[in-house]
Amino acid sequence: MKVAVLQMTSVLDYQVNLQKIETLLKEVENSDVEAVFLPECFYSMSNGKEPTPYLVAPGNEHYNNIKNLAKKYSVALIGGTAASMIDGKVMNRCYNFSADGEDLGFYDKNHLFSCNFKRDGAVKKIDEGDIYTPGNESKLLNFKDTLIGLGVCFDLRYSEMALDYRMRGAKILTYSSAFTVPTGKAHWHTLLRARAIENQCYVIASAQWGLNNEVISTYGHSLIVDPWGEVLVDAKEGEGIFIQDLDFERIEAVRSQVIMGR
Repeated sequence: MKVAVLQMTSVLDYQVNLQKIETLLKEVENSDVEAVFLPECFYSMSNGKEPTPYLVAPGNEHYNNIKNLAKKYSVALIGGTAASMIDGKVMNRCYNFSADGEDLGFYDKNHLFSCNFKRDGAVKKIDEGDIYTPGNESKLLNFKDTLIGLGVCFDLRYSEMALDYRMRGAKILTYSSAFTVPTGKAHWHTLLRARAIENQCYVIASAQWGLNNEVISTYGHSLIVDPWGEVLVDAKEGEGIFIQDLDFERIEAVRSQVIMGR
């Protein structure tokens, strides 16, 4: 399977973000890329203090904008999230669409991020619980007979979630993310490689990069890691789209060497 990770600097204005995504998707248009993995909050990135005013809801304009991207460029869009109004609650929802625009199902981020950090000598706090309601179910996506375990950013730190996906048949774990720079430098590569090694799965992590607004600066380094923990793609800094072939026989080869208890 040929896939791509898309790295970008999302801002509040969804129209700016859609234009960026379209520019990058044109690079894989008419190619054999089957799925593009999008980052967390790709549609609209707020400052973390209040939700974006551009909330996706089932069937609304913003929902259709995402759906139509997949149809226009004939490529599946997987893993990316958008703030969504669901039954009166704001969820950080992962949307997945086939190349035909079919809704493949959603995942609401289970584990919300909270931290204190210093900027310009002052201590600032980001707490996703101020905006979002956490989800309470995992989601194993069946994409072309390949099972993909969906996670978002802080979910990466919960190894038991990844193990559950692996035991249920996942071959890919994906973590759309907006890791901050300090935590990214400290833990990003280590955690993603650990999830790949522990579960002998491909790990695909599409990330935000750059100065998103006056509060949030993100680390980038979108990664694709193979089941042995080898980094196949590191987007480093900057915006772009990065293509990689996944060889599922590699999973079986690694799993035959590392036997997991059940």
